[in-house]
Amino acid sequence: MTTTPHTALKEWDTQCQALVAGQSPLLIRKGGIMETHGGFEVEYRRFLLYPTFLHQNPAELRPEFAGRLREDPHPGQIVLPALAEVVAVHKVESLEAALALEPYQALTAGAIERRFHYRNRPWVHALLLRVRPLREPLVLDETPEMLGCVSWVPLRDVEVEANEPALPEPELERLQMEIETRLKAHEA
Repeated sequence: MTTTPHTALKEWDTQCQALVAGQSPLLIRKGGIMETHGGFEVEYRRFLLYPTFLHQNPAELRPEFAGRLREDPHPGQIVLPALAEVVAVHKVESLEAALALEPYQALTAGAIERRFHYRNRPWVHALLLRVRPLREPLVLDETPEMLGCVSWVPLRDVEVEANEPALPEPELERLQMEIETRLKAHEA
């Protein structure tokens, strides 16, 4: 599959690795410190994953993911490993519902709670993603426009070839149903 994505989503490198390996289908997002007053919004349905090493905290990673924590292997460059497609997005406004999603992503319950309460706005977005590893990671030189605590990074015209999804479609559909069931069970 060849595609021309025009944006990338910054996420902790550890979580990007888990998504690309098919160990995790979900991201729990709040937004960067430079986001608009409304916080993070799901502006794009298809984007490249942009691994960031800034603010990664081993204490906020579940033990099975903490071993993936590493220093930036390519300072000054961005190595984009995969194309992500949003399968479902939920604005989660109950802390109990947000915590019920812990098994589907790499963050600890404490990290989810911290994100939930960040900036005294009690909610997070849960993004279920179909992740397609790239045949060859896209390597870009980091530019000043890419820096900062923002979620979305515009890209110049890039073309990538993506492989089959990291999680088979039946597994992704099963996980989507599980996640929706958990969220409904904890609605406020």
